[in-house]
Amino acid sequence: MKENVIISTEILLPKTDDMSAWACIACDQFTSEIDYWKELETFVKGKKTTLDLTLPEIYLEDNAEQRIEKINSNIKQYLKDGVFTTNGNGFILTVRKTPYVERRIGLVCAIDLEKYEYSQKSESLIRATEGTIEERIPPRLKIRKNADVEFPHVMVLFDDEKREITEKLFENRNSYKKVYDFTLNMGGGSIEGYYIDDCEKVIEQFMGLLDEKRLVAKYGKDDKFLFAVGDGNHSLATAKTHWNNVKQTLSEQEQENHPARYALVELVNIYDEGIYFEPIYRYVYGVDKNKFIDGLNKVDGGKMQVYADGMLKNSFGKNSLPEGIRAVDAYIKQFIKENGGMVDYVHGESNIKKLVDDNDCAVGVLFDKLDKADLFKYVSQNGAFPRKTFSMGEGVEKRYYLEGRKITK
Repeated sequence: MKENVIISTEILLPKTDDMSAWACIACDQFTSEIDYWKELETFVKGKKTTLDLTLPEIYLEDNAEQRIEKINSNIKQYLKDGVFTTNGNGFILTVRKTPYVERRIGLVCAIDLEKYEYSQKSESLIRATEGTIEERIPPRLKIRKNADVEFPHVMVLFDDEKREITEKLFENRNSYKKVYDFTLNMGGGSIEGYYIDDCEKVIEQFMGLLDEKRLVAKYGKDDKFLFAVGDGNHSLATAKTHWNNVKQTLSEQEQENHPARYALVELVNIYDEGIYFEPIYRYVYGVDKNKFIDGLNKVDGGKMQVYADGMLKNSFGKNSLPEGIRAVDAYIKQFIKENGGMVDYVHGESNIKKLVDDNDCAVGVLFDKLDKADLFKYVSQNGAFPRKTFSMGEGVEKRYYLEGRKITK
């Protein structure tokens, strides 16, 4: 098989006068905040929108089968109606402004799923940064296996301390065709996109990050580790699972360039000033909170905080941040198994406090933030972090569904 880790590809954009209605936040955001999604539905009603083409996870228990069938039907209809246009094979340079950062630079391109493994101890060129929960893949797979087009919210990090790749493209952005520039809905900020057609030089620069001397200096070993999945781990794992299924039906030659072999993502330099890590908190509800807290007090959660009854209490264990989270998650899973209840993963201290304050049977567990400079070295030496260890920014800063790519012949 070819050794293409990154490829240029036809990127689909919509023919619409209302890009603000088109682009919608990632499906795994605001999963306990139905008001967000109701307001968004009102805003996009009657307009071309990726909300018609994706499944917010808040609806996974609400007629999911019918919703998935409708999504795939909508994709086919959009294709039939000629909604999409393309500028030919290339990349898209993204420039995102959020309520929290002035600028975040990214590069939308396709990565080779043959070079990606999401196992905890993966040694592939592309790796997960967090543990993958296998049961989260099937509902996403139901959409992808019958979908003609993918719309990514996956953000993949690369480790370019010299800032010589996407930053240089940004400096030269005015020499490229601007393909979009608009305000994102629901307080997401704004985004610009520039079509990049001279892709080979950019690909060579990324491959240059695998220089042996550089890797030994950074990670203590010649670890061929190019990309770390920062957001959308489970969506990319779904794409991998789908490709593994598809390729069983193909000859080796057919596998070479089949569109399902690749996944559209946004590459972002971990040193980009617009990238910062925020902790993800555990919102545990439908439980006897006193019983839950009594048990939690016996767990070494490292440096964590517990919020209940309007009070935030500190706990100082000996575990590191990753191991503390791992221990707390194991306790939550066992407690719910034995006593019932639910857990959700929430961004923002004010958000989790409001959720807990509004529910007499709820507890919040809060953790410190991860230093982003530690990410690549930790994953290289230890494997993936526990699931939901960190978030790249706040919920409204997540990637919006915007660009598409055909994944069927």
